[in-house]
Amino acid sequence: MGEPYTDTPILGPEYADAFLLAAEVHAHQLRKGSEVPYLAHLMAVSALVLDFGGDEDCAIAALLHDTVEDCDDGWAMERRIRDRFGDRVADIVMTCSDAIAVPGEPKTPWYPRKQQYIDDLETAGADALLVSACDKLHNARSVLGDLRTHGNTIWERFSTKSGPDQIWYYATLADLFSRRLPGPLTDELQRVVGELIVLERASRPGAPRAVRGAPIVKPAR
Repeated sequence: MGEPYTDTPILGPEYADAFLLAAEVHAHQLRKGSEVPYLAHLMAVSALVLDFGGDEDCAIAALLHDTVEDCDDGWAMERRIRDRFGDRVADIVMTCSDAIAVPGEPKTPWYPRKQQYIDDLETAGADALLVSACDKLHNARSVLGDLRTHGNTIWERFSTKSGPDQIWYYATLADLFSRRLPGPLTDELQRVVGELIVLERASRPGAPRAVRGAPIVKPAR
């Protein structure tokens, strides 16, 4: 028996154009500490958005959610996205960006940048919450897998060099999404972040070694 189908495509030429734009911006970029193309992350986030009920605009925004951070000129990229894909997509992308690339200027330091991102999500719409939560779920899964494989050396990849800082960020976001976007997506994010908390604590110098295959219990907060 064949797969179900629709009479009209769910993902049209705009989605293909968004992928090409994402490839243009991120073609030479790799995931932190790996040889994995950064595009794999964007594809995964877009797939998660579709899995959790997002429409084409949200899936497009997921492909483009890092473009204004990682291009040469974020404001020019915003105009380009708005002109090609419309206000809804551009607004999601801007909400999901914790920085806007400005030629010749560095990003704001890590903590205030992340705190502002968290604050902005407190009033963000459902579309942006969906894309952001899918982004954080994929990132958290990747960090968890790397932490299992490489231990606490993975924190050197990040600008803070701090496991507890990263845990604070993911745990704060998981709680925010659970309040503002309750459902299977945020339940899964809470589960992954709970495992990440336990494993990060176990990976600290002097901590008892985690037992492979042992059940992971979400810590009380």
